Amino acid sequence: MAEKVQSMKNWFRSFLLLFLAVLLSGCVHVISKDLREAADPGATFGEILKNPNAYKGKGVVWGGEIIETTNKQDGTTLIEVFQRSLTWREEPTGSSEGRFLVRVDSYLDTYVYRKGRKITVAGELLGEDVRPLGEMDYRYPLVLSRQLHLWEYYYPSSYYYSPGWYYNPWYPWWGWGYPYGWGLGFGYQYHHH
Repeated sequence: MAEKVQSMKNWFRSFLLLFLAVLLSGCVHVISKDLREAADPGATFGEILKNPNAYKGKGVVWGGEIIETTNKQDGTTLIEVFQRSLTWREEPTGSSEGRFLVRVDSYLDTYVYRKGRKITVAGELLGEDVRPLGEMDYRYPLVLSRQLHLWEYYYPSSYYYSPGWYYNPWYPWWGWGYPYGWGLGFGYQYHHH
């Protein structure tokens, strides 16, 4: 009996450790601690947008949705980003105060870093880059990337995965339909493009 109790305790400990490891793996930041600590918490995007040159050399952690990615002749990549506020994990999901540019000192594939993808960048503010936006000149804060995170796409599973029709035995209440119920969105599936 004592062996059985000890075996159950060992199994429970193993299960608990595995559960905690899985739980904590979803709670990590995407930007390194050093770069997060180097960012000036008092310098908000809205403040910097008013005069980017006044914050030259400051560390920032920003995110948003890619508007356009351009590979330059010198081997660098320039990404125009529609800024969004970040969650505690640095995921861009909130409201926006404008746009900014990210300079990456390497080649990035424009298909992977294409319009609509979400990114989070940590880096150094280089100042501003004034460019035309519609009929006006727009003052873009320019960030030199030190770390760049590209977020995965995810779709509601009922919209992304539809293997075909099935017969629902609870017909007249539900009838014929797609698995999981058409448009109900039970969970999400990550999808690489």
